[in-house]
Amino acid sequence: MAARAGLTPERIVEATAGLADSAGFDRISVSALARHFGVKDASLYSHIRGLQDLRERLALRCAAEFADRLGAALAGRSGRDALAGFATAYRDYAAAHPGRYAATQFPLAPEITAASPGHRLMTEYTYALFRAYDLAEPDLTDAVRLLRSTLHGFAALEAASAFLAARPADASWPRVLEALHLTLTNWPRQEAA
Repeated sequence: MAARAGLTPERIVEATAGLADSAGFDRISVSALARHFGVKDASLYSHIRGLQDLRERLALRCAAEFADRLGAALAGRSGRDALAGFATAYRDYAAAHPGRYAATQFPLAPEITAASPGHRLMTEYTYALFRAYDLAEPDLTDAVRLLRSTLHGFAALEAASAFLAARPADASWPRVLEALHLTLTNWPRQEAA
């Protein structure tokens, strides 16, 4: 039956990405995927080891996809333009692919993350963004944490329709980016410990 369904690990992960976006990352299940392919749950286990394996595979795939978007947004840009491109690509990916974005936040074992090209590129692109701001450690780590917290928080609140003020989120977005740029430009320098 699995052969008739054309199951491969790649097709299963692709279907999982679609399910994550439509139903939510937390609603992924082997049973739901089996229903999607019209097979019994057991048919999937010749391609995946279980739900944890499936989530890990999805996290790796989505990290690569997300990194591609971030890298494209940074290409040929620096400073404020790079920040705006990176942040907007981040926000757009989270809005267009909520389940895939959630997968990029899924905690992986350190050795899995270290071997992941997508995770490595996301980190490289994030740090590349900061070159124009000329930050050294420990300021660089603190600034990365501020950026990630701001972008993740904005994306999460927007996805939850939690911005209840009459002013649209799109009107606030340029101001958020300008505040980030000014903060990074005027970062209070701290000596390395």
